[in-house]
This record gives sequence, structure tokens and C-alpha cells, in this order.
Amino acid sequence: MKHVKYAEKSVLVGDDAADTLMDYARVLASEGSADTVTLRVVSPDGNIVDASFLLTPSTELMVESTNSQLEEPDNGEPVQEMRDRIASSRSTVVTETEPPWILESTEEI
Repeated sequence: MKHVKYAEKSVLVGDDAADTLMDYARVLASEGSADTVTLRVVSPDGNIVDASFLLTPSTELMVESTNSQLEEPDNGEPVQEMRDRIASSRSTVVTETEPPWILESTEEI
């Protein structure tokens, strides 16, 4: 389990979910994009709840290890979705056929 610190809260999330959330936040930030991810977490009062994270280029997110022995909430589906989006982002290549600064000349030399 790991602490995920977001805004003014700290919640416990399974290692895989926390690490994937951080990786996905980094990818979105590098693209200047945003997304919302909902994970099952252990709230500060010990309840298993759904928590939604808005990930933007300015999101302040920290993942910290813990020695908690609590059972990790199941996040298999959202983790796989984040991994798919990360993989899709890495496979997208933008190519330009012509640099925008090259203008056709109308004058003859």
C-alpha cells in the first residue's frame, strides 16, 4: 500500500494503482492534457471509498510508501485503463510534412 497525497488529503492505495496513477499523471502533464481517474482507496477514516483524481499539467501529486498491512482495494480495471492510455500516448507519433516557416515564394530570381 502507498499513500497518495492529493490536494489536502492522503489516501491509501495499492502499490500498482499508486505507481500507475503517478506515471499517467506524468504522461498527461508532458502532453499538456488532462483526465479524471477514479480509484478505490482507503480513506483517512479507514473506509473503502471511490476517489476521483483530476490530473492536469499543474496537478500536485505525491506517492509515498507505507508499512500498512491493510488489504489493497481492487483497482485492476482502472489501472489497466491507465496503462492502455499510457501505451496509446507513447505510440502516437506526430509528423509534419512541411515545416510551417517555409513559405512559397511568388517572386522569380
